[in-house]
Amino acid sequence: MQQKFKLSTAGALTLVVLLVLLVCIRIFQTALFYDPLLIFFESSKKYQLPDYDAPLLYLNLAFRYMLNSLITLAVLWVVFKDKAILKLSALLLLVFFAVLIAALYVALSIEEPGLLIIFYIRRFLIQPLFLILFLPAFYYQKYLTK
Repeated sequence: MQQKFKLSTAGALTLVVLLVLLVCIRIFQTALFYDPLLIFFESSKKYQLPDYDAPLLYLNLAFRYMLNSLITLAVLWVVFKDKAILKLSALLLLVFFAVLIAALYVALSIEEPGLLIIFYIRRFLIQPLFLILFLPAFYYQKYLTK
């Protein structure tokens, strides 16, 4: 027999607040973060990367990734209440950040960078895509172990 997924009212409200925080990060991204690539990728007529302050860009990408990661971990805690899942997720988020930021640095350092690869690496850094991946994966793992 299949187990039902149960979430308390407080847990559901907490999830709503966390999701609203993710939406607010997205809505207010231009005011909160330095990201000249945001405007660049919104325009389809530009073919050369804009000038940017590299340390400031990497710092802001790291800050945004950290905010998204903390909210991701909070969502996973509210849903599963499992320290093992939280530790694994935190480790994975840290490893993914190191790989992605290094890949972005290399991609931006190339004399004629591939704009599409920069777009997608940056997308993984600024969007909470790992939440979308982790939530169903851990839910399925819990389903299989019961």
